Amino acid sequence: MTKPDASRTDRDAPRAPTIEGSRQRERLRTIVVPDHDDLAALLADRIVEVIRRETAAKGRCVLGLATGSTPLGIYQELIRRHRAGEVDFSRVVTFNLDEYYPMPPTSPHSFRRYMQENLFDHINLPPAQAHVPDGGTPRERLAEACAAYERAIAAAGGIDFQLLGIGQSGHIGFNEPGSTADSRTRLVTLDTITRRAAAADFFGEDNVPREAITMGVATILEAREIALIATGEHKAAIVRRAVEGEPSQDVAATYLQGHANATAYLDLAAAAELTRVKTPWALQSVDWTPALTERAVVWLSEQAGKAILKLTAQDYAEHHLSPLLARSGAPGPINGEVFNRLRDKIRGRARLPARTRVLVFSPHPDDDVIAMGGILRKLWENENTITVAYMTSGNIAVFDHDVRRHLEFTERAAATLGVDPAAVRRVRAEVEKSLEGKAPGDVDLPAVQDLKRVIRESEAIAALGAVGLPRAAARFLDLPFYRTGEVRKRPIGEEDVAIVGRLLEETRPDTVFVAGDLSDPHGTHRMCKQAVDRALAGRRPPRPEVWLYRGAWQEWSITEADVLVPLSQDELRAKILAIFKHQSQKDTAPFPGELDDREFWQRVEARNLETAAHADTLGLPEYYAMEAYRILTPKEAER
Repeated sequence: MTKPDASRTDRDAPRAPTIEGSRQRERLRTIVVPDHDDLAALLADRIVEVIRRETAAKGRCVLGLATGSTPLGIYQELIRRHRAGEVDFSRVVTFNLDEYYPMPPTSPHSFRRYMQENLFDHINLPPAQAHVPDGGTPRERLAEACAAYERAIAAAGGIDFQLLGIGQSGHIGFNEPGSTADSRTRLVTLDTITRRAAAADFFGEDNVPREAITMGVATILEAREIALIATGEHKAAIVRRAVEGEPSQDVAATYLQGHANATAYLDLAAAAELTRVKTPWALQSVDWTPALTERAVVWLSEQAGKAILKLTAQDYAEHHLSPLLARSGAPGPINGEVFNRLRDKIRGRARLPARTRVLVFSPHPDDDVIAMGGILRKLWENENTITVAYMTSGNIAVFDHDVRRHLEFTERAAATLGVDPAAVRRVRAEVEKSLEGKAPGDVDLPAVQDLKRVIRESEAIAALGAVGLPRAAARFLDLPFYRTGEVRKRPIGEEDVAIVGRLLEETRPDTVFVAGDLSDPHGTHRMCKQAVDRALAGRRPPRPEVWLYRGAWQEWSITEADVLVPLSQDELRAKILAIFKHQSQKDTAPFPGELDDREFWQRVEARNLETAAHADTLGLPEYYAMEAYRILTPKEAER
């Protein structure tokens, strides 16, 4: 394994707090920070430093740039610093990693447009110095265009700092499994996993291009410094392969292990499967805090296949947990301590809030019942005053055929409703004309966007009714950041935060529920949480208690959760029926998430059943199903 460059003392003390631990199994230098926002600040620091150093030394700096949701925070931070006069891009040259093929530069899916909207249009980078592979190049000229891209990088003096993301197949750029270490800029066929992961951006996998132009592995490895960034739970498994696995053509990111100046920058969620995070006791002595003890004993129970209260001294010894056993000299006290901690997490209706004010923030008009359908009913039965705030319209996730279906109904029901049938026909004709000429991902007419918004709103109200809540509980915020008509959204702005802040002031909640499921394919959950966090930060004490829920893409594990809410078979069935009310998302949702073909209700059913089954195997009381929640500590909430 190539060791990191020991001369890089300027990087040994990053400003963001880092999560330390033994790195003995890590083949790639790795920095782990608590939150994705910490990564944005940390990487922006480094890029600004490199720009200043290189422009002072040789008159220019060459950056290799990446696209996707992961670098967005970095680009926003660079824009902020440029506007503050902290960094000058006039002598910077950029080369992007890749581009879909074929792909016109003006397409909403093109990486050229992504870079313009998210960075280039907001800084003083001369247009001639920004290079992105041209997805509009005729096929017969592609080979020469790729060679020219390589020559342009060489003519610029090579890349000083290369920013990389990592795909779920382990690709860097679009260097899919099987890419060789000597590969150069070229046309590649995209892996099935890559196309499925991109389906959300293209309104379905069938619309994702099958090819792309990408820098090669050799081109990337020639950069003088490389930063591989990853955020979110959905990247944890492939990150472990890249950082701790053997170098392999099957995972192109493992080639970075041979680079003398490459670093993986991870948030804690993406680092979750690294040995120093998941099982740090296997590497070094640890401080046996109650939380770490709980994780270790649950892990031991899983490894030994025994309930917690049945674990023996031999189990501890055979799984390298003798230091934990030595704290008390016998397994009984430790087993009992952890069992009691876990048992106390289980809260039936009697132990949930009652006669208080509850505010639920739902990023889309179905996240509330997907994640919280069980607890919502219990909270209503406990006579809480509940407001469910749908933060975005969710209109881009409605298929055109649903609009046609609702217009058909409206036209047929016009006379019964006392609506002018001719007016409905005129609107329908206008909508039909726009839909016929629309390509996947094109922006809808404002009228169509409004119709799709109303479809989602009506479904949300029906779903609330299915869990017992009145329609008056629903509030539709329609935050401005989402109103682009495209998958790509604007950054959270002051107007978004102000809308959330006004609702907090109006409802004065005792408890706030927020989506903590940050791996949604288009990043809306993450952005909505940012808006809530900023609005809460501006409130005077006392602050509400903040509960984080998950559902569509992950669930909190038993050790991560602070509250486990048991559900009966009837309660889980009612929750699923509430999810069914979102008919536009039923059967085939436009944004199903990466590598999971199941419908949302199927995922929810499986996860709620699995949580209860896992609790049962640990020896906890047996329930049919369970929802899981985290409660933020005051310190966490302030972050």
